[in-house]
Amino acid sequence: MGLLKYISRRFFFLLILVFGITTMVFLLTQLVPGEPELAYLSQRNLSDEEVVAAFRAKWGLDRPLYIQYLTYIENLVHGDLGTSFRTNRPVLVDLKQYLPATIELALVAIIIAAVFGILFGVLSATWPNSFIDHLLRTISVTGVSIPSFWFALLVLYVFYFQLGWSPGPGRLGAWSTPPDPITHFYIIDALIQKKWAIAGESFRHVLWPALVLGAFTMGLITRTNRSSLLETMSMDYIRTARAKGLGEVAVVTRHAFGNAFIPVITVIGLGFGNLLGGAVLVETIFSWPGIGMYAYRSAVSLDFPAISGVALVIAVNYVIINLVVDILYGVIDPRIRYQ
Repeated sequence: MGLLKYISRRFFFLLILVFGITTMVFLLTQLVPGEPELAYLSQRNLSDEEVVAAFRAKWGLDRPLYIQYLTYIENLVHGDLGTSFRTNRPVLVDLKQYLPATIELALVAIIIAAVFGILFGVLSATWPNSFIDHLLRTISVTGVSIPSFWFALLVLYVFYFQLGWSPGPGRLGAWSTPPDPITHFYIIDALIQKKWAIAGESFRHVLWPALVLGAFTMGLITRTNRSSLLETMSMDYIRTARAKGLGEVAVVTRHAFGNAFIPVITVIGLGFGNLLGGAVLVETIFSWPGIGMYAYRSAVSLDFPAISGVALVIAVNYVIINLVVDILYGVIDPRIRYQ
């Protein structure tokens, strides 16, 4: 009962937060210098006042600001995110097309980051100040420090142009046929349809951008897991377990890891939200047809409805991920109670 009450309260605050985010995004798009007609009308049409007025009337840009805002909120309540200036399609349709690619990329990236981050953190905490510890800490600091766009360019140059290990940009090769859409995740859809070659090719295509995208989160997970484990392993019950003759592996896996895992869950959750919203540069460099590339193209063309839709989706994802992480706290640690 306490959990349901907690979730209900969080959803109430979610609605308030979404309202605040939509208001802020709307105002920020209005403050962007430049007018949309500059990106969509030719120089000849820009000199024709009737053509410019018709363009602004078509998209409601000639109305007072508060009328535009009320219309935007009304459409949002009905599930209408507006129509993209650039694609001339509903923004919701565009997001349904581009979002699965970003989610697939983010899922592979967070799996890689979580597996290696947790493993490196455990090894580093088990043998502190050893050669392994210094090596893994160097790797984690490098992952946190290296700019993602530079790392992406380096990976493409070395593993695609020089070594030929990477299959190149995009979700599939130019001559490959995507699997029939079921989940819209190429790897899962190909596995369901038993198209093993397409599944393998999809995984090879997503692997390299996922490695680049997950490097930062992997470094954070490694450092958080190491520091949390070191703090936990200095407690009295850990010394008692060692005094009873338990080996170091048993002490870490049975007693220390579970209690040290809550901060790691927080980093994984926030990292996944960051991967969904921060993939603009990586998707652009790898020509990955996801929401990041869609956001970039919308921004450079002053496509205000598309920009607002992307910002709203990312914000809602963050809030939902935080809610899931908070619920997982109680699953991992039964001492936590929801009120």
